[in-house]
Amino acid sequence: MAKSSSNKIFENCEVVDIADKGKSVAKTKSGETIFLENAVPGDVVDIKVKRKRKGTFFGEILKFNARSEQRTKPVCEHFGICGGCKWQNMNYNSQLFYKERRVHENLFRIGKIKPKTVLPILASEKIYHYRNKMEYSFSNTRWLSESEIKSKKKFTREALGLHKKGRWDKIVDIKKCHLQDDISNTIRNQIKKFAIENEIEFFDPYKNKGLLKSLMIKITSTKNIMVLLQFGSKSDFIYELLSFLKKSFQNINSILYVINSKPNDSIYDQKVNLFFGKDYIIEEICGLRFKISAKTFFQTNSIQAEKLFYLVKKFLEPNKNDILYDLYTGIGTIGQILSKDVKKVIGIDVVEDSISYAKENSKLNNLSNTKYFAGNMKDVFTEDFVRQNGKPSVSIINPPREGIDKKVIEKIIDILPKKIVYVSCNSSTLARDLVIFKKKYEISKLQTVDMFPHTSHVENVVLLKKIINV
Repeated sequence: MAKSSSNKIFENCEVVDIADKGKSVAKTKSGETIFLENAVPGDVVDIKVKRKRKGTFFGEILKFNARSEQRTKPVCEHFGICGGCKWQNMNYNSQLFYKERRVHENLFRIGKIKPKTVLPILASEKIYHYRNKMEYSFSNTRWLSESEIKSKKKFTREALGLHKKGRWDKIVDIKKCHLQDDISNTIRNQIKKFAIENEIEFFDPYKNKGLLKSLMIKITSTKNIMVLLQFGSKSDFIYELLSFLKKSFQNINSILYVINSKPNDSIYDQKVNLFFGKDYIIEEICGLRFKISAKTFFQTNSIQAEKLFYLVKKFLEPNKNDILYDLYTGIGTIGQILSKDVKKVIGIDVVEDSISYAKENSKLNNLSNTKYFAGNMKDVFTEDFVRQNGKPSVSIINPPREGIDKKVIEKIIDILPKKIVYVSCNSSTLARDLVIFKKKYEISKLQTVDMFPHTSHVENVVLLKKIINV
């Protein structure tokens, strides 16, 4: 063994589990734990330790001594380099097993949360071409493989694709992505081809310089298509590229663009400009129609989203006398789907664009019993607010990954709706929040829903029932 821990080599280590963010967990014969990429539980490997941080080893595989029966052949040529899908090398049933086990680990063992009923994970109907939204980055310094570098040939350095695993500055040039409808690949590749042929400058992440920054494509189940291009500055090339896009793809419903001179490519503080069509597209789900804009959030797997929304309704069992508070409502999707089953729906969200679209969607669906409010949850959701809008008998909570602010939880507990359905994409913060809720609520049901095949991410639906006589 070398003196430095970063040079150690461990032989015949068994890969035993999956950890957060999709990393694999290997155990050495002497008991050390090493985190790996591109390994599947059941593999037996030789490992070189690359680094040690806070007592944790991170390594790379030098040699496979045995390959797991849970392995499957990845369909994507970019697998292992691109940061998009980490589990294409593991069969789908095994993916479901480890996703569900991770949720149970966070809730049952770490959080000491044990629901009365635990339903089996709900598998995704489609494991490829399931995403309705993809975001790609332009770069003038694409990721070159070791074989490309060693060949000493000249390669085009422009890229339009996804980030290399763990690298903010390197983009893997994607030829074919299997996550979205194939029209997305055609649009992306044609944009790149046009840009190179017309010598349009790709973004330089080091110098914060270059015209082409990012591309977003949204495709609904109704086959509405939205394309948004982000540019680093104003240029005549913008009109030329967008005109080419409009002419080449007559099935695109919305073409948008953003001029963003910031180092990052977030559009949420930027003006979105309409070039062609409308500034929204339409999604149909659970018998209702929803306008989706460039900035508004919608579940990225439309087929599974419908199953998720029906599951929420099944858990909540609303009736015509219920006042429903839809907290973190987004564009109003879940609340509006339940609106016909309750007396009224009150929705709150911090994103003003989302609330604007929630109001428009309510009109689109001819709903008269919904009201929406924009603002920070802990500022809007007050005693005066409840007095003015009615005390909720039931509530849906669908917060971002960081979970619910403790003050908001305390306010919900003060009001004590009889039932709450908590939808969470992060089982760690879910467990943290449920510890507070269980003072006044029974953790009645849990079901995990797989929205994102080939990744470690899932959604969790939890039913909370008010404890009698509290």
